[in-house]
Amino acid sequence: MAPPPSTVTAVEQASSRRRLIWWAAGFLVVSGLVYLMATADTGPTDPTEVAGSQSNATVVFNSAIIVFREGLEAVLIFAAVIASFLGANKMRRRPVVAGAVAAFGAAIVTWFIAQAILSVASPLGMKLEAITGFIAIVVLLIVLNWFVHTVYWSQWIGRHHRRRRELLLGAGGGVTIGLFALGFTSVYREGFETVLFLQTLQLQAGTATVLKGVAIGLAGTAVVGVITFWLHRKLPYKKMLILTGILVGVVLVVMTGGTALTFTELGWLPSHPTPFTVPAWMGSWFEIYGVWETLAAQVLAGAFVVGSYYLAEYMKVKRPVKRGEQPAVRAGEVPETVVQV
Repeated sequence: MAPPPSTVTAVEQASSRRRLIWWAAGFLVVSGLVYLMATADTGPTDPTEVAGSQSNATVVFNSAIIVFREGLEAVLIFAAVIASFLGANKMRRRPVVAGAVAAFGAAIVTWFIAQAILSVASPLGMKLEAITGFIAIVVLLIVLNWFVHTVYWSQWIGRHHRRRRELLLGAGGGVTIGLFALGFTSVYREGFETVLFLQTLQLQAGTATVLKGVAIGLAGTAVVGVITFWLHRKLPYKKMLILTGILVGVVLVVMTGGTALTFTELGWLPSHPTPFTVPAWMGSWFEIYGVWETLAAQVLAGAFVVGSYYLAEYMKVKRPVKRGEQPAVRAGEVPETVVQV
């Protein structure tokens, strides 16, 4: 027997409060760590030492992958949101689309705000590179957490579905504003994450190099959008999510190596050279250096990605099956209504 609607609502509200508390706690922890890094003393550095840096091609690749991955997720979420705007409700797609377009513009504004903040913080020098690298890793961990947990998107998309149903029952200007907000929130989160991630690459390689990768990623996203919304064809979205998720995992490992190296150069981590020589090209392309601490950080990052996937598989699928409950449903396909409209 299904629980009464009031009970379901109470459970959802309690779950939302818990998630809000966890997000607030995480934000406070990250903010505290950033403050400590900004005010921390740095150890002596050897001015003759050549710091590791990514090649421009690697920066372009990393930028393109993260933009395309986030863009693909935005396309799928947006498609799920407008899937049932059919018949008499088809006209109500317009404020949702307007909200999505506004979210794209807001992401661009966020980029310039982030650049202004970095300009003000430029006196931090190498510490600023360490801070942006740390923030980028946190963002990637969130993205990958959404990959492994939102390969089961039931809660995220379900929340948008519930809000959409509530709005379709109403009328007037308030509904239009609500639909606009629905389209905005379905896209802006992805843009915000992308902007945060790209800042550390911009510091390393410059705006022009990063924008090349952004252009490639946006072009790929545009192709997926045209095929989905205008040509009304289905793509292997689940496979694309998995492949791009794996590539983002590679980007995480690469970024972790570079950030860990910066930490050692600042004296925040010890530095113990390996007894073997790591080729210079591995540092330029994959941020793999002959330092035990950076290698250990990359191994831990890779272990986190793999371990979190299996943990999600157990928590969302295997454990409910053992308990005789309904397992989470893997998502990744655009609803048929989007393809058929």
